[in-house]
Amino acid sequence: MASSPAETSTPLAQDVKVADDALTVVLLDGRTVTVPVSWYPRLANGSPKERLNWQLLGGGHGIHWPDLDEDVSVDALLAGRPPAESQGSLQKWLSARARSK
Repeated sequence: MASSPAETSTPLAQDVKVADDALTVVLLDGRTVTVPVSWYPRLANGSPKERLNWQLLGGGHGIHWPDLDEDVSVDALLAGRPPAESQGSLQKWLSARARSK
């Protein structure tokens, strides 16, 4: 049995929006994936300006926020996997962020 292009193509991001409560990623295949922004504490703690400063990685395989040092893969979003950042790492980042303000 032949596979359709949608079944064999790799999902790629084309647009991103970060609201106070949700991260929404629009994929090239027409799907939209929305997850709680609380899954990504760095995004949750980011300013609106920092959240707007994103770039696609690998042609859309992932998204990077340089101001927040956050990366999100499309595969992880589709699998429903939040990031595995440790609390220690997050606290260190939050402390450094507080000192720089």
